[in-house]
Amino acid sequence: MLIRTKRARLSRRRLLRGLSQGSAIGISLPWLHAMAGEPADDSTPAVDENGKVKPLDRPPVRAAFLFMPNGVNPANWTPEVKENSDQFDLTPMLKPLADVRDEVLLLENLHHPNVNMRNGHWPKVPAFLSGGFVLRTSGRDMDTGSMSADQFIASKLGSHTPLPSLELGVDSAYTGVDNVGGGFTRIYGSHIAWRDRHTPLPNEIVPQLAFDRLFRGGAASPPVSGLNLHDPQIAKSLQRDTTSVLDIVLEDARGLSRQLGSEDRAKLDEYLQSVRSVEQRIEASMKPQRRWINEGKIDVPRPGPGLPEQHIEHVRLMMDIMVLAFWTDSTRVATFMMGNAQTGRNFSFLDGVNSSFHGISHHRNEADRIAEYERIGTWHIEQYAYLIDRMRSLKEGDTTLLDNSMVMFGSTIRDGNKHDIENLPLLMAGRGGGAIRTGRRLITPEKSRLCNLYVSMFNAMGIEAEQFGTSDGKVDLS
Repeated sequence: MLIRTKRARLSRRRLLRGLSQGSAIGISLPWLHAMAGEPADDSTPAVDENGKVKPLDRPPVRAAFLFMPNGVNPANWTPEVKENSDQFDLTPMLKPLADVRDEVLLLENLHHPNVNMRNGHWPKVPAFLSGGFVLRTSGRDMDTGSMSADQFIASKLGSHTPLPSLELGVDSAYTGVDNVGGGFTRIYGSHIAWRDRHTPLPNEIVPQLAFDRLFRGGAASPPVSGLNLHDPQIAKSLQRDTTSVLDIVLEDARGLSRQLGSEDRAKLDEYLQSVRSVEQRIEASMKPQRRWINEGKIDVPRPGPGLPEQHIEHVRLMMDIMVLAFWTDSTRVATFMMGNAQTGRNFSFLDGVNSSFHGISHHRNEADRIAEYERIGTWHIEQYAYLIDRMRSLKEGDTTLLDNSMVMFGSTIRDGNKHDIENLPLLMAGRGGGAIRTGRRLITPEKSRLCNLYVSMFNAMGIEAEQFGTSDGKVDLS
């Protein structure tokens, strides 16, 4: 948040830091420039004679990308191949999928050929959805090689919903540089959604604020988890429906402008002009669009303020909010980071676990450490199964929300101890509106490109695309 001072004298360094804090809100503003997408079909009015929005004729296809850090235990992940069959037995790590296995596609042999091997984690995370070569940098010139797949979808379909996309997480964004790990900015490890090759999109980690984005501010309320939630003015604003936190930042920025010299004022004015530009785009995007309207309601009450004390509650609240966003057609693409790279979260709340996820992922092939590592990974699959079951329980005509979705789950490394990048652990749930045949394993040729899968997902959503990132073909999901 930009901070006013009583004295006119303000150091340039202080101003730049203030702008940086303000960008905890503003950082997502440039992303809104990608809202334009494809215009609605003018030949089909979006509203009826009473001014009510007309529903779409059929449910839209949604896409969700779930990221788990630190990989899996390969020995208990990949099933043995059955001759002349695409069926598979549930390995220990896949057993949580027992009740939903018919809804899941097990994907094998996919990877990103351009993943930078100079570090085990940092450059792999932003490449998860982009496939690009990630530049080693301390943070000033970040480059992931490509926009992310979710944002490609948002650029094509985002203008048809209040939110072009939804980015969720559970960990605060990292800062600083990992000099021990190769000199990469830790910012890379905090984001899988990138508006373009240089610009990450912040994850909302506070359930209440994520919920409110669906119903209070929409595209005009970017994530504010980077702000001081104990600030009385911000806390008060978050409890009202009439004032957005963005308004507070703009008010402070304008107040600060009166105290600055001409050079610094020009830079601040440039920032405010970018905000005004986005506001104009938001106004333009408010034109009615034909939306999918589900009958009835789902039980997702507004969460309380702050962060949940229990990690499982936090994760499931975010999943429920994502389901609600899809159910209400508030957005058609979402990402959820179930942890940042090298997350230090301790999973001792699980039986038999006394370690942090990243720490135990370096198991050194010791049986007791592998057991802990596997238990944490299996817990993540349990949450994925919860999401799948939640989505398939919601009817959309003769289908379900899951039938009309594609929910990918995966990690950017296979084994956390080796940091290997081939044959990534990946799952896909949902039938993509009929484009995907689930309940089986899909073994692609060795070293197939993960970006091929993204192209196929784009096509399933009605987006004409033949190439994305490093793709050299498509994955046959049917």
